[in-house]
Amino acid sequence: MSEFAKHPTAHRARKRFGQNFLVDQSIINRIVEAIDPQPGQHIVEIGPGQAAITRKLIHAMGLNGSIDAIEIDRDLVARLTHEFDDSKLRVHQADAMEFDFATLPSPLRVVGNLPYNISTPILFRLCEFESRISDLTFMLQKEVVDRMAAAAGDGERGRLSVMLQYRFKIEKCFDVPPTAFKPVPAVDSSIVRLTPLGTERLQPQDETLFAQIVTTAFTQRRKMLRKSLGAWMTPEAWTEISVNPQARAEELTCEEFMAISDWVFGKKASTALR
Repeated sequence: MSEFAKHPTAHRARKRFGQNFLVDQSIINRIVEAIDPQPGQHIVEIGPGQAAITRKLIHAMGLNGSIDAIEIDRDLVARLTHEFDDSKLRVHQADAMEFDFATLPSPLRVVGNLPYNISTPILFRLCEFESRISDLTFMLQKEVVDRMAAAAGDGERGRLSVMLQYRFKIEKCFDVPPTAFKPVPAVDSSIVRLTPLGTERLQPQDETLFAQIVTTAFTQRRKMLRKSLGAWMTPEAWTEISVNPQARAEELTCEEFMAISDWVFGKKASTALR
């Protein structure tokens, strides 16, 4: 007999998995409305937990919808597989950081209440499957969402802002108070939607180089760019690409970071040909 069958309501939130379960029905309804699931769509839920959102998604999608759920906690996996038929919910016991999203049919609508302690790594992991994703709707720590959406010139702007904004349109939906969860977390949360910009977006000539330059600039964010990126750029280069060398990292747009990256890429390529 499964643990769920013996103790159908007993599950203690596990700190090592960053578990805080949604219990506020009005917030759950708002999240489902923000996701706006439609019949026939394919939804992937990361960390369904006790299925507070899952149940409503399944109901909203009707007969033609299906959900793949990725859950690391084996006890919760047992509860989910006991409650739902696999024609409605296919449960994968796995770590979202290691799960191969390419094994699922696209386009994917990915949703979830992400563990706050590993939310940034999961977001970067999902960037690897950008071409297979229709949209992402997540519950995250409020300050992380504010950082993701921060525009050039905003003090909250950081590496996460740039690395997501050049790939996705980012929309903050609404805030969620700590009292919506059990156990109650020590932080506020927010719902955010990320929609891939697609093949029409501006792309750096070298993605790895672009990431290195963005990381370097924000690692030394208090320095002017002429200092923090001095190893990459010549004094003349700033004029050539029309980027202010006295600016700091948070003042730059994604396009300006791309201009820097592409200049460095071109310089390396021309040097290699000599």
